Amino acid sequence: MPENRIMLDVLRGKTVSPPPLWMMRQAGRYLPEYRETRRRAGSFLDLCYNPDLAVEVTLQPIERFGFDASILFSDILVMPHALGRDVRFEEGRGPLLTPISATEIAALGGETFHVNLEPVYETVRRLRTKLPDETTLIGFCGAPWTVATYMIAGHGTSDQAPARLFAYREPAAFLQLLKVLADHSAAYLIRQIESGADVVQIFDSWSGVLDEVSFEAFCVRPVAEIVRQVRGVHPDVPIIGFPKGAGAHYGSYRQKTGVTGLGLDWTVPLTTAKELQRDGAVQGNLDPLRLVAGGKALADGVDAILKALGDRPLIFNLGHGITPETPIAHVEAMVKLVRAHR
Repeated sequence: MPENRIMLDVLRGKTVSPPPLWMMRQAGRYLPEYRETRRRAGSFLDLCYNPDLAVEVTLQPIERFGFDASILFSDILVMPHALGRDVRFEEGRGPLLTPISATEIAALGGETFHVNLEPVYETVRRLRTKLPDETTLIGFCGAPWTVATYMIAGHGTSDQAPARLFAYREPAAFLQLLKVLADHSAAYLIRQIESGADVVQIFDSWSGVLDEVSFEAFCVRPVAEIVRQVRGVHPDVPIIGFPKGAGAHYGSYRQKTGVTGLGLDWTVPLTTAKELQRDGAVQGNLDPLRLVAGGKALADGVDAILKALGDRPLIFNLGHGITPETPIAHVEAMVKLVRAHR
């Protein structure tokens, strides 16, 4: 693996100044070129499954901003789609699925899983050949808990009450669903690595709605199983976990799951983030709305993170995905601020 991909250095425990920089959802609606490609693609899933267009949008932020890492353009919900569930995206409503019942879980999977995801693997293969050599390529999946919340509710909700109730009322079926998702997510990440991904990230966007016992059972254990399976095949590939909203559970999450790097949301105090750096690299954690606001709010946020965390292994990122209303000039300003750090 090339020695000049600085994000990999950080994930191995090295401090780099300035730190490597990328953004979650960096290929997205804030970019006019993305909006044009998205229009040409037709549906959102058509964009995810069209290697020509998926490569095009993945490269757009690299070409514009020169980020140190590129994340595969796809979606966490290609997982239930590849497992045979109905998934669609409607403008203004987001993802919509046919809610799964307890009796339908056993039918998930099948021999076509990797066939269904072959366009994603082809996108990864092409990206590795087209990206600058120094750019780290990140593959990803959704964590089983977060993917399950959409499969059960059929759409996003504010507190994931449908999935929580399902888990309490149908505990055996729910654990079966998490196992199916963990096993297939591990296989998905392994195939992404074999296609050219340098790093993989596991997004647990809804981990913050669970109580302590449920967090351990629904977030920690399934992710630990994914890490175990991926490491069994690719022991040296770094894995980043991002349990958004985990709060006081962040430290134990890294220890119990075995992830290499820890993605932090913007609510994590920088004093806590610095403590978490003792166990390895952290990634984050600028409030995305500071990037929207720009000016002093942006400069102060960037400066605080770099002063607190820049002397240990850090990957500079947002504390969640960039929002569509973010001005491009503000992203350019953030890049300059981070790159000026010494």
